[in-house]
Formats: sequence, C-alpha cells, structure tokens
Amino acid sequence: MARGGGIRERAEGLFGTPSRFMQPRLVLIITTFVLVAFGLLMIYSSSSIVDMASEDFNNDAAYHLKRQLGFVAAGGIAAIVLAISDYHLWSRSLLPVVWVATVGLLLLVFTGLAGREAYGATRWIDIGPFNLQPSEFAKITIVLVAAYLGSRCFEEYSMGYEGLATFSIIGLGLPLVLIVLQPDKGTTIICAATIFAMAYLAGVPRSWLAVGFGIGVAGVLLLAFKDEYSRSRVFAAVNPWNDPYGAGYQLIQGFYAFSCGGLFGVGVGLSGQKYSYLPMAYNDFIFPVIGEELGLVGTLGVVLGFCLLVWAGLQIARYAPDLSGRLVAGGCTIMLLIQFLVNVGGVLGMIPLTGKPLPFLSYGGSSIVSCLLLVGFVASVSLHSALPETAYERSRRSFSTEGGEVNSFRDEYALVGEATPRSARPAGSTSGFSVVSGSGARVGTSVQPGRAGDTSVEGIRASRAFSEAHSSGRVTTDASGRRRIDLGPSASDRLRSSRGKSN
Repeated sequence: MARGGGIRERAEGLFGTPSRFMQPRLVLIITTFVLVAFGLLMIYSSSSIVDMASEDFNNDAAYHLKRQLGFVAAGGIAAIVLAISDYHLWSRSLLPVVWVATVGLLLLVFTGLAGREAYGATRWIDIGPFNLQPSEFAKITIVLVAAYLGSRCFEEYSMGYEGLATFSIIGLGLPLVLIVLQPDKGTTIICAATIFAMAYLAGVPRSWLAVGFGIGVAGVLLLAFKDEYSRSRVFAAVNPWNDPYGAGYQLIQGFYAFSCGGLFGVGVGLSGQKYSYLPMAYNDFIFPVIGEELGLVGTLGVVLGFCLLVWAGLQIARYAPDLSGRLVAGGCTIMLLIQFLVNVGGVLGMIPLTGKPLPFLSYGGSSIVSCLLLVGFVASVSLHSALPETAYERSRRSFSTEGGEVNSFRDEYALVGEATPRSARPAGSTSGFSVVSGSGARVGTSVQPGRAGDTSVEGIRASRAFSEAHSSGRVTTDASGRRRIDLGPSASDRLRSSRGKSN
C-alpha cells in the first residue's frame, strides 16, 4: 500500500497534477488517439478496393484515407484549441453566437442555395469539394445549451422551473425540430437521449424525467412508423430475410462479414465483403468489416476502447469544478457512447438502422471533426479543474513557529549540518525552536538558545554567535588539517572512571 502511494506521489510530482485529474486525462487522450489511428487503418482497408476501381475516386486506393487524414488534422487542431480554452467561454460567453450559427446552418440546409439531398434526406451543405453536415455540430450546441440551463437552475438558482422550461423549448427544442425535419432520426435520438441523461445528472425532478421519458418513447415510435421507408427499416431489423435484396440487403451482408471473421478474423486487408458486396463498408458499416478482418477479438477490442473512453470522460465529469463542467464533460461523453450504441446496435440488427457513423472509426468529415470537438470539451473540463484544499492541507499551512518566521528560519537560520558541542550551548537551552499550531496552542515545550524563551530571529542569531564563540575549546584539528569536535571520553572510559571512584 505504501509502495503504491509512493508511485502515485512521484507521478503527481512529475506532472504537477493530482492523479484523480491526470489519470483520466491521459486515458482520454491516449484512447482517442488509438481509436482515430485504428479508424484510419480500417478506412483504408475497407475503401481501397472501391477507390481503386472507381473513376469517381480517381482510381486512387487511398482516396478516402487522404481525405480522412485532412479531416482528422482539422478536427485535432480544433480540439486542442478547445482543450486549452476555458469551457466557460463556450458554455457562457459565446453560447448565443454558437446557438445562432447552429440554427442558421440548420435552416440553410432547407434552402436551394446550399442544401443537398441524398438517401432520402436533406442534411448536407456543399462547400466546394466538401460536404458539411450541420446536425453533427448541432449535437455539440445542444450539450452546451443543456449544461448552461442546468447550471443556472440547479447550481446558481438564478432560473426557476418555468424559465427552465421556456428556455429549453427555445434553446433545445428548435434545433431538434430542425434536425427532425431533415429528416435525421439517428441524430434526433442521440440528442434526445443525451438531454435526458444530462437532466438526470443536473438533478431534474424524477417526475419531470418520467414525463420526458414517456414523450421521448412516443416520439421515437412516431418517427419509426411515420412513413414507408422508416417502417421498412424497422421490419428489416426484426427479420432482414423477408426482403434480402431490398431493405434487408445491407444488414444481411454485415452478418456475413461477422460470420466470416470467426474468433481472430481473416486478417487486416483481407475482407471479402468490401469487394462491393457490403454497401458503405467504410462508413456506417465499418464495424462488420472490423469483425471480418479481426474477428471477435477485434470487435471486443473496439468495445473496450470505448469503455475506457467513457470511463475517462465520466471521471473527469465527476471531479469537475462546477455543475457546468460536470454537465459538459458528462454530456459529451454520453453523446459519444449513445452514438456508438446506435451504430453497433443497428449493424447487429438489435435496433433499426439509422445511418449514423461509428465515432472515430467511420469515414466522414463532419463526423470525425464533431467527435474530436466533443473530446476537446471534455479535455477542457479536465484541464480547468482544480483540486480543493483538504483539511490536512489547511492544518499544515497554519503551522508556524512561535515567532511566526517559518520560512525565514528554515531558509536562513537552519542549523542543519552544523554540530554544536554541548559544552558550548548556554545553560538551560534545549532544541532550536518550538512549533505551535495555528490556533496558538503549544505543540512542544522548548527553549531557544540564548535567552530563555526568546524565539525571535535576533535571539537565534545571538545563540549562533554564542555557540561559535565558545566552541573553540571542544574543536580540535588533526594532522590533515580537518576540524573535529571533541566529544570527550567514550562511554566505556566514563564507566571505568566512575567505577574507580566508587571503589
């Protein structure tokens, strides 16, 4: 136990940060780096055949990999900027600007100026060679708005329940409605579930949570059965073999990929389903490719990576300095977890497919940048968390010498390494100084050298001068010129002399 504590203390001394902050921070950064690097590998593996065979991708086997590297670089730089900056800047000062920009981009999707329709939905804005998906960044805005409202209502108490409901309808409801209208059911479910989890963390009354949960379930069912396309996805999840060449085709091909992988997989780059059998293998169906090439072990490794990421994020939220930081870190982490579950549950046939990419692993510029921004906010909370002063630290800080000169005595007048002969010490003197607690109660009884009870700096100086002046009689010099202190006869000589006297 002592050895473990020593290791922890050395680590804290090395980084200058308590382990409760540094450990989850390192886990968050390292896990994110590993997931992103692994995602780049799998994107290249799953897209290289299609890229090389298609003129749309310039017959370049690394087409999607190169683009994803650019997105990762941009997202990484943005995440570092967010991590360095104080999260209060974004969840307080700049929040109105962020919210207006988000709503503006969501509205721009529906205009003919920049909006683009694909796969039965209008979710993208064409920006030159790139496609921006505003709903991916709207997820971050929703987390920031929910954290702001939660901190004002349940920590600062500057907003009542009526104000909370009003601002929630405007700040959270309007972006959600615009996302639903695209339609983007997957993002809607992810945002709604994240808001529910953040409400629980903020301390919203359970009756409100129950009502919100009921409304959420009803909304999900409405979205799932509102049109023929949505209903087909629900029926495909229940039994994809009812329509093996239609709604169930992609799901069945994903099952084939998992079944071919076995325990350890066929090897990286050796997938057979990526030869145009599995549609969008490098996007929302990259998890089956991982299962085929790396087997059950590889998929469990991905699950373990996300478990570590979620653990680190929740630990950072646990030690956040305020409720706003707790909600920002917890909301970002839970949002990544929910998106992971939505994607994996969809490709496994556990829930209807939503088309949401796997965080950090799937191809997509808006997806990888938004995921890295979420990690940046979590890191910002960690970097701006402070360790509160404990009772022990307050007690230790209150200790002082009787003269109140702790630091000056230690630095300037400490007698460490300078032995003073007993005969040279003034009569009645004992130890160098006495310590009292901050309350003034005496801890030890001692008398300063020099004048009895004199604990001032002048008294200590006088004691040192007295010792140097009277120490010459007990100091000898040997043949080599080294000065030694004569300690008098040894214990055996003193005992022998005392016996002779007694006889």
